[in-house]
Amino acid sequence: MIAEFAILLFMIQSEKKENKRKMMKQKLNSTVLYNGQQPSQGLYKSSAEHDACGIGMICSIKNAASHKIIKDGLKILCNLEHRGAVGADPKAGDGAGILIQLPHAFFAEEVKDLGFELPDAGHYGVAQLFLPQNEKARKIAEQCFVEAAEQEGVPVLGWRDVPVDKAFLGESVKATEPCHRQVFLGRPDDISDDDVFERKLYVVRKVASQRVLQDYKNLS
Repeated sequence: MIAEFAILLFMIQSEKKENKRKMMKQKLNSTVLYNGQQPSQGLYKSSAEHDACGIGMICSIKNAASHKIIKDGLKILCNLEHRGAVGADPKAGDGAGILIQLPHAFFAEEVKDLGFELPDAGHYGVAQLFLPQNEKARKIAEQCFVEAAEQEGVPVLGWRDVPVDKAFLGESVKATEPCHRQVFLGRPDDISDDDVFERKLYVVRKVASQRVLQDYKNLS
């Protein structure tokens, strides 16, 4: 009787260990792979996995532009504050922002006092530039961008100084704050396709970046 009980107890313990081993194996296979990636399932493809900071997305399923989307986007940004790296200065972090649709009505009104007009929505692009505070270096970077646009046959419509609120900047970063400017680029007459225009703007950005790097090397 004692022997039978001992065998039964051993079988129960062995079964528990086997079940625990299976559960651990199942959990490992269903949650993370050896490199920390989730296995492919549903609409998720592990092959498209890549590192990224905290991110939130919001949109209108009716494709309706609204300032509420901007407000909600800023709320998401605030909720991701814990993802931003900060140092001894709590006002100094690694930077964050929101990406929105091009606000045509806003820009069209803004540039009226800047000496140029904008074409219809979709027929121009806007480059957000973070430029050096040093005037000489800034002029070089701006000229590089203009030359790159001219090389690719993209007309430069005009420039806009972006208003900023420095009250929230930490003391440790004020010395390295960039000069914020926007340049408006028109769509060439021989480009009618939106995707082709997007690619052309991308080429302008890459050419301008290389020009800036080369010019700064020559200065040094």
